[in-house]
Amino acid sequence: MIHAMNHFTVIAEDLEKTLAFYVGVLGLQPGPRPDLGFAGAWLYAGGQPILHILGDRPVPPGRAGVIDHMAFSARGLRDVKGKLDALGLKYDLRQQRGAGTWQLFCLDPSGAKVELDFDPSEVS
Repeated sequence: MIHAMNHFTVIAEDLEKTLAFYVGVLGLQPGPRPDLGFAGAWLYAGGQPILHILGDRPVPPGRAGVIDHMAFSARGLRDVKGKLDALGLKYDLRQQRGAGTWQLFCLDPSGAKVELDFDPSEVS
């Protein structure tokens, strides 16, 4: 029945900081969003809206809820690391055993865990 992932939705404690992180640091693109009657944004990759941001509700206690993290396939490991370093944002970088995929884990401004997966050929 399921044939693809449609999108993730995150609650933003600060909508502008959250947009700056996902657009300015991670390179997603803001795009069209229907008038849903509340603050928020839709962010796109490859022409598809893959991340919905809610800007009208409080972040729940414990922040993560039952979903541990969201993962994205990415390119430009060195550039992403440079942006995170320049902003003083913490991250954990590891290379997956066997496949060799580079996995970079960080938190968005509201505390959602984000995984970025890079091809093994990228240089850390």
